[in-house]
Amino acid sequence: MDRDSINAQYKWDLNKIYSSIDEFKNDITNVKEKLNEFSRYEGITYDENSLYELIILVMNTNRILDKLESYVSLLCDEDTRINKNQELKEMVNNLYSEYVKATYFVDNSILKLDYSEIEDFYEKNNKLKDYQIYLKDMFRYKEHILSDKEEKLLADLSKALGNNYDTYELLKDSDLSFPNFMVEGREYQLDGSKYSLYIEDDNREIRKAAFLDLYGIYKQYKNVFANLITSNIKEEESLAIIHNYKGAIEASLFKDELDISIHDNLVNVIRDRMNVLHRYYKLKKKVLKLDEIHLYDIYANMVNDNDFKYPFSEAKETVINALSILGKDYIDTLKAGIENRWIDVYPNKGKRTGGYSSGSYDTEPYILLNYQDKYDDMSTLAHELGHSMHSHYTRENNPYQYGYYAIFVAEVASTVNELLLAKYVINNSNDKNEKLFILNRMMELFRATIYRQTMFSEFERKIYQKIGNDEPVTADILSDIYYELNKEYFGKDVVIDDEIRYEWERIPHFYYNFYVYKYATGLSAAASIVTRLLDGSLDPEDYKAFLKCGKSKSPLDSLKVAGVDLTDKNVINNALDMFESTIDEFEKLYFE
Repeated sequence: MDRDSINAQYKWDLNKIYSSIDEFKNDITNVKEKLNEFSRYEGITYDENSLYELIILVMNTNRILDKLESYVSLLCDEDTRINKNQELKEMVNNLYSEYVKATYFVDNSILKLDYSEIEDFYEKNNKLKDYQIYLKDMFRYKEHILSDKEEKLLADLSKALGNNYDTYELLKDSDLSFPNFMVEGREYQLDGSKYSLYIEDDNREIRKAAFLDLYGIYKQYKNVFANLITSNIKEEESLAIIHNYKGAIEASLFKDELDISIHDNLVNVIRDRMNVLHRYYKLKKKVLKLDEIHLYDIYANMVNDNDFKYPFSEAKETVINALSILGKDYIDTLKAGIENRWIDVYPNKGKRTGGYSSGSYDTEPYILLNYQDKYDDMSTLAHELGHSMHSHYTRENNPYQYGYYAIFVAEVASTVNELLLAKYVINNSNDKNEKLFILNRMMELFRATIYRQTMFSEFERKIYQKIGNDEPVTADILSDIYYELNKEYFGKDVVIDDEIRYEWERIPHFYYNFYVYKYATGLSAAASIVTRLLDGSLDPEDYKAFLKCGKSKSPLDSLKVAGVDLTDKNVINNALDMFESTIDEFEKLYFE
């Protein structure tokens, strides 16, 4: 559809952020004026009052920038073809570069102090205590801060860096075009959004044609995508090493106060229990009655879902009921969010594909969907509402400086909602096929979120290692690594079609600096939380206390508030036990 033809109630309301472009530009001017104030603090010796004033200036400027960035990002994603919106986004990007230049000295100059001096400042100016965790976290980075001259040089280069992802998104969503394909005399239009429907179609020829045609196009662009991903990682590696990390992975882990052992713990457990995943593929092959199962069969539903449609109006009520275990305040806020147009529901021409939750401290926690009445769309609604409610609780219960949560815990609340939804629908359905269908979707959740994301993470780590060791990384090398990992993860019972070599080109998360394994740890934590919510051993208030933590606690410590310790292998194993018990439940119901 054209966006203008969609009813306003199904489109997010960005006027709540800026009611006009003039208001938006006023904030641009406001930031520029604030940037001029930073020079007063450069090169001075701080006391308790000047340090406080500088921190307030940083926070106030950042807060407006966050709002500006959220607005233009959301606006551009409504229709990626609109150049005037891209111009606004570039305006904000340029402003952010100016901010980096104006503030290059801030952390460096504060870190010239000893922390003992900061503690003395707390006694002399009580207002500084509001930033105690912020300052402690800053001092963690002391050995990774460069000289004033070096930081200024990097600030001057900031406009030229970090553009690979934007280029990738424009290429993938705006400029890449796919051929229509014919199956049984009917023509099918192919694009990135429709592919997700075709690859689940009951007609195997549709799945196969979409798979072959999509990756046929990606194969043609493999060198461009390889250049983008390797350039992005080289930037990350170079900046990490410049800042005295061993590499980009260490820098990424440092942000979350983690070391590589959390990731390696995940990979080791997954490798030890690959048999659970392979058992699932054997089951799928048997249920689909296939002589051999190909990669274009992997997403096929084992249960016909043609009778199961979940229009948005019904889906939101089902989600609300499924999440009611989390308490009245949670549900009241969620309902109000839906009514107040947090959500951009339906696909339109030029709209960014997929789904996400986004926003800033001073905006609503907006949600982008591309809703098409499938169960997965309802599940995505629950998932993104999990993110948005996590953001809401965090912002409502913390000042700006602590009003966000670490990436490491970002997928917990979302997958808690997915699991609660699935179990609610299963328990409240009187239709055997619907129960089987949802059990199938639960199995897919574990397959896609724990095993698949761990495979992605292994792929990432191999690339980072090669680039870190100055080894060549070409499109063919990337494709070979990805192909071999697919062979290991899918096992001997699945035919590994050659086209899967190019799937890495479609995965935006590879531009997020070693991010994807957090989906797997997130679902593992969520499985623990859901099990205990449903059996009554976890008080919903303790779970919501986790949602309220923000940056007031480290990621691992905030999870412990909900009773989850991710240093323990049992958390991962228990999630795989849930996967295996879901397979058991499906087999018992299907073959009874």
